Amino acid sequence: MSSTNVIWTLLAATLVFMMQAGFAMLETGFTRAKNAGNIAMKNLMDYCIGTVLFWIFGFGIMFGPSIGGIIGKPDFFVMSNYQYNQYVPTMVYLMFQTVFCATSATIVSGAMAERTKFSAYLIYSALISAIVYPISGHWCWNSDGWLAQLGFHDFAGSTVVHMVGGISALIGAIFLGPRIGKFDKNGKARAIPGHSITLAMLGIFLLWIGWFGFNPGSTITADGKDTWVEMGSIFITTNLAAAVGALTAMFLAWKKYGKPDVGLTINGALAGLIGITAGCDVVSPVGAFFIGLICAFIYVYAASIVENKFKIDDPVGAFAAHGCCGAGGTLLVGLFAKDGGLFYGGGLKLFGVELLGVAVVAAWTTVTMIIIFWAIKHTIGLRVSAKEELSGLDLPEHGLVAAYADFEPSVLTKSEDSYEARVAREAEAEAAAAAGATAKEAAAAK
Repeated sequence: MSSTNVIWTLLAATLVFMMQAGFAMLETGFTRAKNAGNIAMKNLMDYCIGTVLFWIFGFGIMFGPSIGGIIGKPDFFVMSNYQYNQYVPTMVYLMFQTVFCATSATIVSGAMAERTKFSAYLIYSALISAIVYPISGHWCWNSDGWLAQLGFHDFAGSTVVHMVGGISALIGAIFLGPRIGKFDKNGKARAIPGHSITLAMLGIFLLWIGWFGFNPGSTITADGKDTWVEMGSIFITTNLAAAVGALTAMFLAWKKYGKPDVGLTINGALAGLIGITAGCDVVSPVGAFFIGLICAFIYVYAASIVENKFKIDDPVGAFAAHGCCGAGGTLLVGLFAKDGGLFYGGGLKLFGVELLGVAVVAAWTTVTMIIIFWAIKHTIGLRVSAKEELSGLDLPEHGLVAAYADFEPSVLTKSEDSYEARVAREAEAEAAAAAGATAKEAAAAK
């Protein structure tokens, strides 16, 4: 152990912590202003709940002495003398892994935006942080985990963090159902624009910065020339994949819609970041280029299929980005890894192990999340009432009149501006917008 390792790992943890702000800004920007406070609150609670429960339960389950390669020996409150990492003290390693846990949990927030009970969301967040994420993480990242023993490679979490969060987002969105007005009576998707593309853009910049702790920080050590070379390579592959992802998504949108769509470009960068996370330490810059390009294609077409074919309402594209690109990026390690990848003469062995890991973790996440969301739905309920949804969740869930109060013409004190009156007005506006959209579609058909 060295002071250099400690400083580097804590600095990286701080950068990853910034990703919570990035997700909060991105999700807030992609959703409507009347839900901005609720989105921010969920992201904050993901971090707070994850911090406490990963300390109490999750860390030991994930990194403790392995029991059959399936689960770690519980170490409640991390009080044992077990040496969890050879490079840094246990508390430093706990801090670094805590921010990763919170990242996986918070991915779901955007997919379930604008219609989820806050109390139900807190239960989900607690269970993924304490049980779901640590167990599958043990298989992959504990040196004695059964997938790790087979040679499964997911350096910083395309599968362990992002695919787990992305699949959880998909299951949550399915159980919730779409937002009011998202699909017309014929099942055609309607755009529900977010209220601030600039906030979403700020979010991707914060996430991009945070990824320089997420990926390079996963070396844990900063000692030795070989590590410095590896760290520099990881910075380059991470940055390159994100840039290529953004460019590819922009040109795909330009070709498909006639304009370089800002939202798709933002998520293209995110797709590249997610995809490169598994193999950032073992691929060349050329490999990173192709991973960013491929993951942008995956995101753009997966987002369209999820919405238009399966009629699933995912306001921020969480499953397409994190679920599909997390899985895709992990599989691409089997092709582009300089040591063992198919394109480098390594055959199909590594690809087969990567495929097995993706399939097993996906199955684990799917089954556990179906159980969790089913149980929540049939006990306290997952979804707010239609009245609350139309009003926006800031007011009924948090008593927040508006996240941007200075832009409100007045505080709602008059009887005509009561909570009920506001809901009625918004319901009428929603119905009028739906009727107008239907009329335009009918006229276009003629």
